[in-house]
Amino acid sequence: MAQLSIRKDACDLDFLSLGALVHRLDPGIIPFRKAKSFEVHVSGGEYNVSANLADCFGLKTGVATAMVNYGIGELVQAKVQEMGVKPFYKQFEHDGVRGPNIATVYSDRGLGVRPPVVFYNRSNEAGALLKPGDFDWKKIFASGVRWFHSGGIFAALSATTSELIIEGMKAAKEAGAVTSFDLNYRAKLWGPIGGASKAQEQISKIVKNVDMLVGNEEDLQKGLGIEGQDVESKSSLDPESFFTMIERAVEKFPNVKMVATTLREVHSTNRHEWAAVLWYDGKRYVSPTCSLDVVDRIGGGDGFAAGLIYGMLAGKEPEQALRLGWAHGALLTTFPGDTTMARLPEVEALAKGGSARVQR
Repeated sequence: MAQLSIRKDACDLDFLSLGALVHRLDPGIIPFRKAKSFEVHVSGGEYNVSANLADCFGLKTGVATAMVNYGIGELVQAKVQEMGVKPFYKQFEHDGVRGPNIATVYSDRGLGVRPPVVFYNRSNEAGALLKPGDFDWKKIFASGVRWFHSGGIFAALSATTSELIIEGMKAAKEAGAVTSFDLNYRAKLWGPIGGASKAQEQISKIVKNVDMLVGNEEDLQKGLGIEGQDVESKSSLDPESFFTMIERAVEKFPNVKMVATTLREVHSTNRHEWAAVLWYDGKRYVSPTCSLDVVDRIGGGDGFAAGLIYGMLAGKEPEQALRLGWAHGALLTTFPGDTTMARLPEVEALAKGGSARVQR
């Protein structure tokens, strides 16, 4: 077993993520076929962690991503700037008709017995065009980066994005950064480029370069090919089966020092039981369980990852880091949109067991 080796010297960035930016159109509780208006949320599984760490936790963060020179690109850039994330953009020109585009995600929130429905338009997406050689990693890492992160959503966009993640991970390791990867298995994204077998092939290559994994049971089974229970029929907050799968995963990838996930029992779209677990250095940690009144569940997992990573970067004990992730992920589901609106004192209060009484 081994612990993470986190840099304590002065670095320009505490955290850098690599992934695609998207804009999510959100009509609230109205299904899209009946929608007359919607909110626009700037998002991305990898970017969200950077945005949360900067805005709520006050860390110096960056994102390496594709940017398109047109109106939607400008909207996205303004939000990245507002969240305090330093951008490293590979620029693309829009042809005025076909793109390349900033991808669109369509997602209503559902309500009660009606689940949220998510679908995409990722055709001719600029993020999918990213490839090895597009970023000057040596220059980016020269001024110091403590933690580097990417994820399975970006890996699934094209044949070249997985290779770019591996290139970034190797550069990060060489520069002394901790590396993490959120498995984030999405069947709809992997389907057109080879399905689960292709996902396992590509993700396995990436995970050989990773210190920390984030992923639930389905991610471990379908993304890494780890045997486990039937995730479709099972719905439980019991962490035992998950810890068993983690141990199988670490056997397969002995370089992985840390694995974490959220546990969620969904009673209805707006009522969830919420917990989280962490395996670190051979030891098991389990968070408290709380009941969530969910406003918007999208981004909760990225909120968890951000709080946990903050805890590790801040030198907290693993159990405290897990609680910070659990608390921040829980709070994030109470806001509309994909990124945080929480403040650090609120996260710390909930992590300590704070209540939802009025703060006067």
